[in-house]
Parts: sequence; C-alpha cells; structure tokens
Amino acid sequence: MPIPYSETMELSQIKKMVEAALFMSSGAVSIDDLARISNSTVQEVRVAANELMHEYEGRDSSIQIVDTKDGLKMSLKPEYERNVGHLASSPELNKGVMKTLAFISYKQPVRQSEVIKFRNNKGYDHVKVLEEKDFIRREPAGRSYIIFTTKKFSDYFGQQMKSGAKEKSAGTMQKQ
Repeated sequence: MPIPYSETMELSQIKKMVEAALFMSSGAVSIDDLARISNSTVQEVRVAANELMHEYEGRDSSIQIVDTKDGLKMSLKPEYERNVGHLASSPELNKGVMKTLAFISYKQPVRQSEVIKFRNNKGYDHVKVLEEKDFIRREPAGRSYIIFTTKKFSDYFGQQMKSGAKEKSAGTMQKQ
C-alpha cells in the first residue's frame, strides 16, 4: 500500500522515498522522477538527496549514492565490487522469453497456438522454459493448450500485472 501524501511532505519522508526509489531501481533515477515519486518539488528532492549522500558517506558504508548524468543512483563502492560483484543476479529470463511472458500475461488465458503465432517457433522453447521455472501453467484444450500465469509470476513481477491482464483477457477468450 503506498504511503499517503500530504500537501508538503516532511524532509525525512522525502529522504525515505528517495532512498526507497534508488534502492528499487537498477539504474539512475532522474531528480524529476524522484520529485514525482515523492510528491515533492525538485528543490526538496535535491536537499533530501544531498543529505542522504552525506549520511551514506558518514556511515562508512559499502553503499553509496552517486549523482550521474542520468540522475541519482545507489551503488556499491568500487573497492567492494570485486569481492561481491559475482553475487549480482543476472536476469533469470532472456529478452525473448520475457517478450513471450509479457504476451502471455497480457492475453491470458491464451491458447498456446496464439503464442506461437505471435512469437514464431521459438515460442515453444520459451513456453517450456517458462513452465519449468513455474511462471506459467498449461491446461490441455483440444490440440493446443490454454496458458495462464502462476502465483510465482504474480509474486515475482507484482500484483499490478495481474489485474489488467485478467480484465483484458476475459473478452479475448470468449471471442475465440
């Protein structure tokens, strides 16, 4: 549940929102985006970000907040990266498989034949990988299968994906 915003959010709350956004983002986040996220002004975000940067420096932490040309970014200090860099997760699914999963999520429940038509013969391999990793489940339907996303998909990608896809797909399956 999102934190309710007041007209003027206190600096401590802005700092927490900026820190949370930087922690969750895999890359730099622009000051404008941080202002929107924290429902604050650009100036308030700059003040909060500067305080956060100084706090991280003062903690003698392995984590730092850096100001890049694209915005602010939370990252590991270089001297720690060589020891723990290998722990950074590589994507669990490649780009092609992610496109197939996105199509399934948007259209679900969807016939496997529709997925293959959209993604070509590589779709068979993608469906196999997604089923092995428990992101989708298939139910026999004639000569094809009906594909649905699973609870693991919802947990992994978040609940916001689920509701829009189900509403959209209700009409799609009835038309077939």
